[in-house]
Amino acid sequence: MQVKLLNSTPLIICANAIRTCWQSFDKSDNGGEKDKELIDRVGNKFKHASTLEHINYNFYIKGISRALLQELARHRMASLSVKSTRYTLKELKNEVKFTPKDIDRAKKYLVFTDVAIVNEMSIKALENLRIVLTEGISNDKAKYCLPESYKTELTWSINARSLQNFLTLRSSKQALWEIQKLSNKIYETLPQDHKYLFEHCIHTAP
Repeated sequence: MQVKLLNSTPLIICANAIRTCWQSFDKSDNGGEKDKELIDRVGNKFKHASTLEHINYNFYIKGISRALLQELARHRMASLSVKSTRYTLKELKNEVKFTPKDIDRAKKYLVFTDVAIVNEMSIKALENLRIVLTEGISNDKAKYCLPESYKTELTWSINARSLQNFLTLRSSKQALWEIQKLSNKIYETLPQDHKYLFEHCIHTAP
């Protein structure tokens, strides 16, 4: 799994939005400690969390399963642009037959768990998909054979308020193991001067 931060909103944008309410622009220190404290006080301590929506993040996420992708889709206040199965399943057509022993080769396409029989059945599903594709069936219909473990990638955009909610829920031990891992990687990828806004959301790393 790979997570790359593509872009983030400078904190001063959020601070200026907050200062608009009180017309206190003269107190700004251009995104310094005073502005950071203001954002934390108003957005977190005073619970005016809508102000945090002025901070946006764009991530490139690679090597997650389609099972995890479904979990991401439950977070409404975020935008996803996902690798298309309609156009990219051809990557599988030229592969030779997969057997349960082809773990290393199958890892290019599948996310494996810590349960051997689940991984074995995922490889079998991958082989079934490969066979369907070699029959000349369109990707739009062949993709119905995709196992949940099939890898995908996406560009994901989310604002700070929604990201707080995401990290609180998804770094919990009650969350899917794979999304726990993703949430911690996302937090690690945030700009250092932004992390203080999310420290209270992160549970122990999985």
